[in-house]
Amino acid sequence: MTTTPQFYLGVDGGGTGCRARITDAAGRTLGEGSAGPATTRIGIAAAWQSIQTAVAGAAAMAALPASALATMDAGIGLAGLSRRGALEALNALPNPFRSRRFISDAAAACLGAHSGQDGAIVIVGTGSIGVGFLAGRHVRVGGYGFPVSDEGSGADLGLKALQQALRAHDGRIAETPLLAALLDRFNRDPMEIIGWMDRATATDYATLAPEVLSHADQGDDAARTLIRQAAGAIDGLARALLACGAERLTLLGGLAAPLEPWVAPEVRCRLKPADGDAVAGALHLARSPATAGG
Repeated sequence: MTTTPQFYLGVDGGGTGCRARITDAAGRTLGEGSAGPATTRIGIAAAWQSIQTAVAGAAAMAALPASALATMDAGIGLAGLSRRGALEALNALPNPFRSRRFISDAAAACLGAHSGQDGAIVIVGTGSIGVGFLAGRHVRVGGYGFPVSDEGSGADLGLKALQQALRAHDGRIAETPLLAALLDRFNRDPMEIIGWMDRATATDYATLAPEVLSHADQGDDAARTLIRQAAGAIDGLARALLACGAERLTLLGGLAAPLEPWVAPEVRCRLKPADGDAVAGALHLARSPATAGG
């Protein structure tokens, strides 16, 4: 009697790009693929197309035919899953896999960081969010979107830096090298800043964060104040998760490393490195017993 091989698929779909990984029953990586953005913000059809492209690339690397998808249990982490109607629309799409489960990209990152066990993460990049799996509960703190939320993020840091630059332009606060550099970027014309603001995205604001970090390293008072405020916001997310019972906490994202030294010592001592990435977390979801027959 021939046994059909069992394969598992993990997908991490984010606003920047999409990654897919196929493993066998022993957990060995057979193939990986990538594609463009896969977030519900670009539309369900476009996000699903990116996922399919990444999966096809992983299957090709694994030398698996398209028919092998029907033997796979898939865990798919996707940005923007909490948008109203997104999950229902995704579940209504044709399912090429043996089973398929969706989860937010942040939740997938949390599962990956703690090998599928209880734990929490704070992600700080363009945006920020705290997520945890704690005693069967899925806990979320913040991450409701810039500019109303995402405190301590790159976008938030850029916004607050520009606010300070405009105050310096008015003479309300002292101009520092950081604030001078930001004003020079816009030819010291507030109307240029306003014109930029009218079309700027969270990603655009986040491009200003490296300048803040650089000037903070050089001792700029305004930059250091902004970094301390950002770290305080990250502290707040972390403390909320710890208060919910998190025993394992990981800081993730592009600003995690530069901000970690500024985090409060009592929070920093609770941090641990991530065990794996968001794709690994999606694979944990694919392998979980609830997947069978899903």
